[in-house]
Amino acid sequence: MENKDTPLGNGAARGRGALDNAVGRFEPYTRVRVDDGWGAQEAAPPLRTQVAEQRPRSAITRNASPDLSFDRSINPYRGCEHGCIYCFARPGHAWLGLSPGLDFETRLVARPGIAAVLERELRRKAYRPAPLAIGTYTDPYQPIEATHGLMREALEVLRRFRHPVGIVTKGSLIERDIDILGEMAAEGLCAVGISLTTLDRGVARKMEPRVPTPARRLEVIGRLAAAGVPVRICASPLVPGLTDHELEAILEAGAGAGAVAASMIPLRLPQEVAGLFADWIAEAFPDRAGKVMRRVRDLHGGQDYDPAFGRRMTGQGTWAALYRSRFRAACNRLGLSREMPALRSDLFAVPLGTAEQPSLF
Repeated sequence: MENKDTPLGNGAARGRGALDNAVGRFEPYTRVRVDDGWGAQEAAPPLRTQVAEQRPRSAITRNASPDLSFDRSINPYRGCEHGCIYCFARPGHAWLGLSPGLDFETRLVARPGIAAVLERELRRKAYRPAPLAIGTYTDPYQPIEATHGLMREALEVLRRFRHPVGIVTKGSLIERDIDILGEMAAEGLCAVGISLTTLDRGVARKMEPRVPTPARRLEVIGRLAAAGVPVRICASPLVPGLTDHELEAILEAGAGAGAVAASMIPLRLPQEVAGLFADWIAEAFPDRAGKVMRRVRDLHGGQDYDPAFGRRMTGQGTWAALYRSRFRAACNRLGLSREMPALRSDLFAVPLGTAEQPSLF
């Protein structure tokens, strides 16, 4: 069965990353747009962002992946309006009965009350602190955070508990929370990663349509650094044949803006992302599409993606080795560490009172 919807066309996906609403892998039926014989079809209406709310029963998600430097995270939102075509989180929308394509960036889920649930979990006697990651799945500073404020609420809880947190984002809205982040960073409780995939504004606009421009993200690095927040420049994902030639320039720009560390992850295309990306690159950069997809397969053992631990986030073969060599050389030249300063867990303390029952002392 063909597991893909046809492209929407007629400008319906204007300002979005995916070209279609590819049917999720769990759906039994395919949606197909057909000509009914009545002449030219009317243009589909523009896609509007819809936000549903889901009251969370838990806040902290655990993982035991050997590829990750953290074992716990929280996600205030599901789906992401930034619309990055390469986003590895897209397949998660299939679990909601939604498409990893346009649904992922237009039908979002906010989780109000997540800060209260987080506080409850941090108060458990069995809880042992370790750095908590935010933004490793969907971006906590995507546009809807401006109205929902869930990330700000979560940070306020973490500040009161003096709990370490690492944040990854492309969103300039993080500047709103510099007061909290700067205070936490002064105690070694906070670090931030800013993702910068390209310095080319035109490429960025096509590849990640609702993300702040590359220049704007460099400004964010500078403002966080000025507030004493340690920042890592994340050259991720590095797209072979499209942005990989910019690796050194991205790292240099990040260091110049104030980043103290760097990371790099080659493009990975799990599940439905492979088809979505292949369709997009053929439409957006037809002259380079074949080269890009060949390089992707070179990186992943002849496949669009190799999910094996130890390879999925590094790639394999000649191109992967070259990227690692270039990355190490650039970091050494620019004085960028490959590791962020360790965050402190020894300051963790459960406040005496709660919002519902404040302490008398």
